[in-house]
Amino acid sequence: MSSETSPRSASSVELGALLESSGAVLRGHFVLTSGRHSEVYFEKFRVLERPDVLSALCAETAAWASSLSQPVELVAGPTTGGIIIAFEVARRLGVPALYVESVEGVKTLRRGATVPQGARTLVVDDVLTTGLSVRETAAVVEAAGGEVVGVGVLIDRSEHAPDFGVPLHAAYRVEAASYPPDAVPPWLAATPITKPGTRPTPD
Repeated sequence: MSSETSPRSASSVELGALLESSGAVLRGHFVLTSGRHSEVYFEKFRVLERPDVLSALCAETAAWASSLSQPVELVAGPTTGGIIIAFEVARRLGVPALYVESVEGVKTLRRGATVPQGARTLVVDDVLTTGLSVRETAAVVEAAGGEVVGVGVLIDRSEHAPDFGVPLHAAYRVEAASYPPDAVPPWLAATPITKPGTRPTPD
């Protein structure tokens, strides 16, 4: 099944207003975890601090997931932010949640977590930029015997939506250009750099 991005919902204006009011949208000069530079950054922890904002985004994701041709039986998300998202989306869908953790930089299942053989799994994450975290989480689920049937993210800031081989949905999408280190425009280079995020930035 080819990857597809759902159209913006009728509530996208309200979701955007919630994100702005939560302080999740930052503007300046940021070095993303991919190593690319951008004038826009999403501070996901501002969203995680606001139950009203997070619930609205997760409700949008769950509503979309419930319309998939293959009913979701499990929701999986990566630590740290993905834990809360997986829990809330799974709660709304009435299915179990699974948390994929990082051990020395490698995604894995811990604490006796298992995936029922063939379980139709929705992989969720907070912010989609390159799709690396989603791919890593999906690989863990599949290696454990699950079947990934969809990907849901709260915010899509990718310039070109990655092809995960399954339907992709973003509760909210924003246009945010990014640039390689050797092609940063002068107007952006003139702004002091901030390096947000938790994944080490590539050298």
